Parts: sequence; structure tokens; C-alpha cells
Amino acid sequence: MTRLGKITPCLWFDTQAKEAADFYVDLFDDSRILRVRHYGPQGPRPAGMVLTVDFEINGQQITALNGGPGFPFSEACSLQVICDGQQESDHYWDRLTEGGQEGECGWLKDRFGLSWQVFPAELDDLLDDPDPGRAGRAMQAMLKMRRIDLEEIRRAADQG
Repeated sequence: MTRLGKITPCLWFDTQAKEAADFYVDLFDDSRILRVRHYGPQGPRPAGMVLTVDFEINGQQITALNGGPGFPFSEACSLQVICDGQQESDHYWDRLTEGGQEGECGWLKDRFGLSWQVFPAELDDLLDDPDPGRAGRAMQAMLKMRRIDLEEIRRAADQG
């Protein structure tokens, strides 16, 4: 497996890299753990502790690192889950918010503090509608939501 030239996100955790990778691999279809590395006796963390977990979600390789408490996640970086309809969007929203926190406009933080954006693909079409009034009404409806409600956004867009 060549990694040269590939862009691989690296997610910095304190001690939960393996737990998080297992959760994400369980949640998303076509996902798997690729490799787990451990700290050796030279540190800087205890020997045997998980150092990194390389995993894959739908073909996207990601590395989870147990780097310590120094760099917590923020909304400045998030992962998008663009879904095939409301039902799939609701499924991922429900699972990712378990033990986490709802945000606004389809954003959330999972139980590890990682930010996600979860929304049906049709939302992009509504927000990019060639009719600026329709797109604006869709945007205004979305801005009032936490979990994206596609039917409500459609209704708002069509109220012109």
C-alpha cells in the first residue's frame, strides 16, 4: 500500500485513538482498521500504549494519534458526512451525537470532541438553487436548525 502523495487526516486524541477508530469503523460501512502502533520504551508516553491507529472509512484513510491532552479538537476542522436522504442523515446524526453535543446547521461534536457536519446531499442543491429567493429561504430555514430537516427546508424554499 503506497501512501506517497495521498492526503491523510491525522486526528489528535489524548488517550482515545483506538476507541474512536473502533467507533467510526463500526458506524460507517466499508470501513476497517488498517494498523495499530504502540509506544515503545523510549516514550514519551507509557510503553505499550496505543500510539496511532490507521483506519479507513469508505476508502478515506485516517490516522488517529494518542498525542496527549495538549491539542483538543475545535470546530475549525470538521468531517462532513453527505448523506443520501433524510433517513441516512438522521442515522448518522443520532449515532454521532450519542454522548456528544448538537451544534447548529447540521454540525455536531461526537463523544470524543471531533466536529462533524451531517446533512442530506439535497441540501446543497437547495442552497445553490438558481432562484436567489428560493436559495435564500432555504438558507434562512437551515440557519434555525440543529439537525437538518430536509422537508422543512424544502417547504421554506417553496414559500416564495
